[in-house]
Amino acid sequence: MRIGYLECFSGISGDMLLGALVDAGVPFDLLEQTAVALNVGARLEARKVMRGGLSGTKVDVLTPDHDASKRGNPEPHPEVQHTHEAHSHQHPSHAHHSHTHEPAPTTHSHAPHRHLSAILEIIRKAPLSDSVKARSTRAFQLLGEAEAAIHSIPVESVHFHEVGAVDTIVDIVCTAAGCEALGVDRWMASSLNVGSGTVVCQHGTLPVPAPATLALLKDAPVYAAGPPMERVTPTGAAILRMLDVTYAPLPAVRIQASGYGAGGRDTPGEPNLLRILVGESEEKNAEPVESIAILESVIDDSSPQLLAYVSDLLLAAGAWDVYRVAVQMKKGRTGVQLTVLCRPDLVPALRELIFRESTTIGVHWRIENKVALAREFQPVQTPWGVVNMKIARWHSGKIANASPEYEDCRQIAERHALPLKQVMLEVQRIFASNESAKVGN
Repeated sequence: MRIGYLECFSGISGDMLLGALVDAGVPFDLLEQTAVALNVGARLEARKVMRGGLSGTKVDVLTPDHDASKRGNPEPHPEVQHTHEAHSHQHPSHAHHSHTHEPAPTTHSHAPHRHLSAILEIIRKAPLSDSVKARSTRAFQLLGEAEAAIHSIPVESVHFHEVGAVDTIVDIVCTAAGCEALGVDRWMASSLNVGSGTVVCQHGTLPVPAPATLALLKDAPVYAAGPPMERVTPTGAAILRMLDVTYAPLPAVRIQASGYGAGGRDTPGEPNLLRILVGESEEKNAEPVESIAILESVIDDSSPQLLAYVSDLLLAAGAWDVYRVAVQMKKGRTGVQLTVLCRPDLVPALRELIFRESTTIGVHWRIENKVALAREFQPVQTPWGVVNMKIARWHSGKIANASPEYEDCRQIAERHALPLKQVMLEVQRIFASNESAKVGN
């Protein structure tokens, strides 16, 4: 198993992880192409810098509007507001002796905003791999949900300052592309040095870690060390969640690559760096983990026919599965819980479909981990024709389960006027016999 290990002794931010990825061997051209693919007017710059006497790679996100101010400084804080808040004229910042990775405040009059839905649409339209889109979408959904919960607003009302949004989009999506290029099976991290002191943002002076960062870190092991400053940014915390990082000491691995990503400041006496180690673990036969979105709504004022129709639409729109369960609601009402399983990047589209086509007025969703066995189809010759067997295999390659395709068997049963169960049993028998013959040979 290929392990990616993040040593966060000085925290983590989007620019630090991009620098570490490049330093560990991810082609900078790949990250540049990813930034261009997003079509948000941003480009990347990478250079070697010294931090506490050690060399690391610094990656900056540059836009035409703030090339000069961005050079030498990392990602702006992904400041989030809601639609009921007075518009600010100040660019978000984390100065006041409180931030490791951010620039000093600058004035930016009437900065436009991007809503979360607009950012997800940018990611959806970009010519990138499905896995990069899924990971990036998950990061922004988690970031948006954290901010929505903090401010007690709907996630649809969350929006980002224009400049901060561009930086955060590029940091997150390019990180997803870089991590994919490394081919890591499992991401792990040390305990997180979150820093201390205060941070200045749109909502005033707040303690470190910032509220959104704290919400995203959840059960992660954290500590504070060094001079007062913010060391884990909301973007960094969202990326850790995006990668499904587990926190533990470095396991036994054979190191194949390493890299150092630099923060924006050179802190005397301690390197402001993030280190990444990539190596092969001795652990064998571990199943790959992927993200899965689960949408749910409980409906008590709809006919079964309508819900069946909605389920068909959801499946046609890309849902992996849709199921309905009878539930008992308040005041003795009988309802139906509609559950949808899908890729994380499909959440906005499927959520909109549920609102448009059903009678519900509320949908909730969550992102979870999924482990799936490798699947394949194998044709089996029977007296009635070919039937496809759906085969699931363990990571070792051994067969875990095999079952005949229902539609193939149903057509045979109807065509030959046979009981369906008889056809399925015979296909299973023929398949088992063929497998035994292979073992014998």
